[in-house]
Amino acid sequence: MENRHSTEVARAREAGQAIVALESTIITHGMPYPQNLETARQVEDDVRQAGAVPATIAVIEGRLHIGLSGAELEALAQAEDVAKLSRADLAVCLSRGGTGATTVAATMIAARLAGIGVFATGGIGGVHRGGEISLDVSADLQELAQTPVTVVCAGAKAILDIPRTLEVLETLGVPVIAYGQDALPAFWSRDGGVPAPLRLDSPAEIALAQQTRAALGLPGGQLVANPVPAEHEIPRDEIEPIITQALEAAERDGIAAKAVTPYLLERIFNLTGGRSLATNIALVRNNARLAAKIAQEMVVLGAKSSK
Repeated sequence: MENRHSTEVARAREAGQAIVALESTIITHGMPYPQNLETARQVEDDVRQAGAVPATIAVIEGRLHIGLSGAELEALAQAEDVAKLSRADLAVCLSRGGTGATTVAATMIAARLAGIGVFATGGIGGVHRGGEISLDVSADLQELAQTPVTVVCAGAKAILDIPRTLEVLETLGVPVIAYGQDALPAFWSRDGGVPAPLRLDSPAEIALAQQTRAALGLPGGQLVANPVPAEHEIPRDEIEPIITQALEAAERDGIAAKAVTPYLLERIFNLTGGRSLATNIALVRNNARLAAKIAQEMVVLGAKSSK
């Protein structure tokens, strides 16, 4: 299978520049047009301004695209009935000539295939509340355990069971690193109410940790939890009652499986008067900037190790 690289990404690969992978579900399933397109362009520009090259990943007509042109990004932002792809359905979409947006797990797979070591997203999936009964656990966690990509996020989505998500990540051997603070952030909130297992304070330390993990022969990547900027956060004591309302509505409406997360996010958007989406955009952009700095440090380490 031959992947298609955008002109910008192909040139960056040839020149040995820092590259940051970006997912595409935030475009197709995260917000309406044209806000989704504006946000995607903003995030790509944030990566560029921080010194790296963005590679937004998607499947278009049966081909895995590593980086999208401006026209492709706009077409994807307006496309309807786009599949939401994870590890389980990525190959089927490709083999059938379909079009799909990549989740965290699928973006990690594509990044590995393209030799990209850093990926910026909003929040990862995890163990859903009540997951001990439903067994609703995101494929993102297993992907982190086996695919060597550093994932920069704002923590697990706050709608999840964060303590159980941490337990699963620990069992799978995934390093969970809070950036610049001791508390683990929880998406919209800087403090998710639980301490982070690990803390690192610079992009250079994060890059070195991934390189050391590879040198030890340990599989998988690492999760970097980057707190949302203080001016954009919704504190935990404010957002938690809203999440509870949304969860109760989902149970009442019989929402299950892949439909749960988009349903909850839309409900929370309405309950916060749109504030949750504004915070979501701010944290994704913040993660993109940090990921670019980590990617640059990885290039520096790679150059040193090759001498």
